[in-house]
Amino acid sequence: MAQQFAVGDHVRWNSEAGHVEGVIIRKHTKDVEFKGYVRHCSEADPQYEIKSDKTDHIAMHKGGALTKV
Repeated sequence: MAQQFAVGDHVRWNSEAGHVEGVIIRKHTKDVEFKGYVRHCSEADPQYEIKSDKTDHIAMHKGGALTKV
């Protein structure tokens, strides 16, 4: 099981542009549409909306892709 995170946690993830850091702004535990795609989420395997520190871009990732900073 992937590590669990909370809203407000500062995290890092790997993107096409390299490592990005940001703050978790929402935790999803039910399926949600995000940027035109349905993202499958559950209590056991949530996904997190993260706001990039540098660009204010919003990304969504599973906990396994994130590292707490």
